[in-house]
Amino acid sequence: MAVPMQISLEEIITMLLSRVESLSMSDESGKTRFNVVMRVLYKKGVLTDDDITESVREEHRMLKELGMISDVPGDDVVNAVADSILQWIRGDVDVIKRAMEEYDKKLKDYAREEQGRSKIAVASSDVLQQLDRISPPPGSGGRGGKLII
Repeated sequence: MAVPMQISLEEIITMLLSRVESLSMSDESGKTRFNVVMRVLYKKGVLTDDDITESVREEHRMLKELGMISDVPGDDVVNAVADSILQWIRGDVDVIKRAMEEYDKKLKDYAREEQGRSKIAVASSDVLQQLDRISPPPGSGGRGGKLII
């Protein structure tokens, strides 16, 4: 009869995190290799700007036919996606940096907007019961309500 093997939760988490890190490194390696090959093809003239734009358009058409998106985006979206891909292929660092800075600024602005907005929280029934026990009755001069601000 085989003895069951015991593994601690910490060991399982360590194994999973190790696997995730390995997958992440493999993914980054694959991206780097893909970028290098795409740059070689682009510099040799095998791959053109029009090829990228048409491929983006074809990708969206396929996604629509597969039911993964509801509509094929317009030319403005297709061109924006193609331009973004071409910036990486060309290695246009200045444009990429500006785009990253604009994106970071938009995220910070959004976070500031969200921070300034009022938040409404609904208490669970347990919390409401606790408030009932500690709040004064409605006629005793206290408020007697459950609204917490």
